[in-house]
Amino acid sequence: MYEQTLYKVVEPIKINTIKRLNKSKKWKYGYNKEHDIVVISRTGEIGEIYEIQNFQIALPKTPKKINKFKSDSWEVTEYPKELKRIKTIFDWKEYPSEFKSKYIDYIEEEFSRREDGFWYYNKGVPTYLTGTHYMYLQWSKIDVGQPDFREANRLFYIFWEACKADQRCYGMCYLKNRRSGFSFMASGELVNMATISSDSRFGILSKTGPDAKKMFTDKVVPISVNYPFFFKPIQDGMDRPKTELAYRVPASKLTRRKIELGSDDNDLQGLDTTIDWKNTGDNSYDGEKLKLLAHDESGKWERPNNILNNWRVTKTTLRLGSRIIGKCMMGSTSNALDKGGDNFKKLYKNSDVTKRNRNGQTSSGLYSLFIPMEWNYEGFIDSYGIPVFETPEQEAFGPFGEVIETGILEHWQNEVDGLKNDGDALNEFYRQFPRTEEHAFRDETQNSLFNLAKIYEQIDFNEGLGLGKVITTGNFQWVNGIKDSKVIFYPDPKGRFKISWTPLLNQQNKIIIKNGLKYPGNEHMGAFGCDSYDISGTVDGQGSKGALHGLSKFSMEDCPPNQFFLEYLARPQTAEMFFEDVLMAIVFYGMPILAENNKPRLLYYLRRRGYRGFSMNRPDKVWNKLSTAEKEVGGIPNSSEDIKQAHAAAIEMYIQDHVGQKRVDGSYGDMYFNRTLSDWAKFDINNRTKFDAAISSGLAIMACNRHLYKPNADIKREKLNLSIAKYKNKGMQSKLIEN
Repeated sequence: MYEQTLYKVVEPIKINTIKRLNKSKKWKYGYNKEHDIVVISRTGEIGEIYEIQNFQIALPKTPKKINKFKSDSWEVTEYPKELKRIKTIFDWKEYPSEFKSKYIDYIEEEFSRREDGFWYYNKGVPTYLTGTHYMYLQWSKIDVGQPDFREANRLFYIFWEACKADQRCYGMCYLKNRRSGFSFMASGELVNMATISSDSRFGILSKTGPDAKKMFTDKVVPISVNYPFFFKPIQDGMDRPKTELAYRVPASKLTRRKIELGSDDNDLQGLDTTIDWKNTGDNSYDGEKLKLLAHDESGKWERPNNILNNWRVTKTTLRLGSRIIGKCMMGSTSNALDKGGDNFKKLYKNSDVTKRNRNGQTSSGLYSLFIPMEWNYEGFIDSYGIPVFETPEQEAFGPFGEVIETGILEHWQNEVDGLKNDGDALNEFYRQFPRTEEHAFRDETQNSLFNLAKIYEQIDFNEGLGLGKVITTGNFQWVNGIKDSKVIFYPDPKGRFKISWTPLLNQQNKIIIKNGLKYPGNEHMGAFGCDSYDISGTVDGQGSKGALHGLSKFSMEDCPPNQFFLEYLARPQTAEMFFEDVLMAIVFYGMPILAENNKPRLLYYLRRRGYRGFSMNRPDKVWNKLSTAEKEVGGIPNSSEDIKQAHAAAIEMYIQDHVGQKRVDGSYGDMYFNRTLSDWAKFDINNRTKFDAAISSGLAIMACNRHLYKPNADIKREKLNLSIAKYKNKGMQSKLIEN
């Protein structure tokens, strides 16, 4: 069991720089290009800088005056009874000046908290809530009444505020657990933004039209109705509409300046702002301009609806030219991959803040956020909003005084253990309550070719292990840039190779020269498998990746036996760069390579450079049965049905023997490459082209076990009579055998 952190406080900027700019209040709300941070402070001063999922966010500076509740935790501030009776801004105007003077400070303070956020002590620690989070906690009505404070939600809202502040960002793609409260939080934000926006449109989409309607009628409308008069514009139409919430007829602009004594009717104007919902479809909001789109249950869109297609269309509703004018708050658990989950997974992966184009945007335009279930699981959040991870030694209490007896990690593991014998039920539980991104995108087991239970056991083990301890990312290069000399490996966080083992210095770059040709010197230690590509560019700029895997054998050398030690899944700008990467890897390790020969450019590249001896011939045929091309460059075809079956069987064998938990001693396999494990989990033998990692790794297994595929030498020879005498050589004398 392990506890995960959601954020860390970082110091990317020198403290003196922060102090200097704080003094002159030079920090502007939004993206700060010079320091590569997003500032969510509106005061001109910043304090701590949080890093949430690789996204650096500067919070406001901690003020001298901080609110403190009696419980030392969040409490809803009681709404004055006299103000409760006031329903509209028009009613307020009818009250005498003395009455207004009594409450004007209270109202102005609420506006200030809405705009700038709110500071209070939580368990003795100064804690910052964004304005949106404050509005949710203080003024939103949900199914259980008033929302409770959760640390997970605080970080969620900080991340969301940064998405709003960052002019490069279209919003967030939130991967969540079930019952996390996202639908209510998104509904609260719709009402919060709509009531301070003029001439704006706000939309709702969900996995189906009825679901979107339900979110509107059961969440958005009640929150709007519950707002105090000084935040709520005059509504057009019914009090509880079914299709559209319209703030059209005269209403206050609802700024603090407008809530003052003696305001007249000239201060009132129409907002002309609406919130509505649409039926699910690719073109749901096509042609409209949205200020905010609440995109609920995005991972549950099933065919023919496609979340990827919808987002391509919807994205245009949030911009004018290159300028982003609206945001999308997207959140969901994931369906099984073949039931819409696959498209949501692609969208989530395309929202990684560490992977940006030259415009500084992610591929999707969104920013991805994942919060593990242990941070936001009902029944295991204490009265301070902090998760109870481990079973408490002393009594712990929830927000409503209930006793928490068990830690969430133990509770979750007990659930998992109880579902071990039901693969599909276990995967559904993982998707609903994920502790990792891998859990969230677990697929069904029934259509899998391989043992998914063992694959997922290994993935879970790897996640808990902390792969940074066993895997190094980097690249290979020729010493001093001189090709065909010696190769070295250098770590690089942005490198294309992931390795878990390197040979000893005396085993590196081991090459044997035979008849002037180069052969691998460590063939007895292992081999590589490769799924290559021939064309540098593709129409869509994507294309399949080049894949390379290194696998060790059992040997007497200082080398971990039967272990995948190298994974390469990348598509460099040119095919030649990929070929050179492959060449440097096989030279460094001194091991042969078995590659598919249907895309032969790599094999010809190796031959041209003098490394034909490194290219293995197909193991299922003897030399004189090879085709001319096979004799020339080596390799193995991918078209043969026998080869396909042998390839799949090789992976199956390896998974059975070396992946997941071993039943004898309870230890785990040492297959540390989760991308490859995930590819095995999804592998379809009838549609192999999408599974680059599976193809490459399977070939590596076949290369290391080539003796299993050696053909039977069933050769018939005619007897030749060469008229040579034959003798029987028994006893003391040889005797001539008579014909």
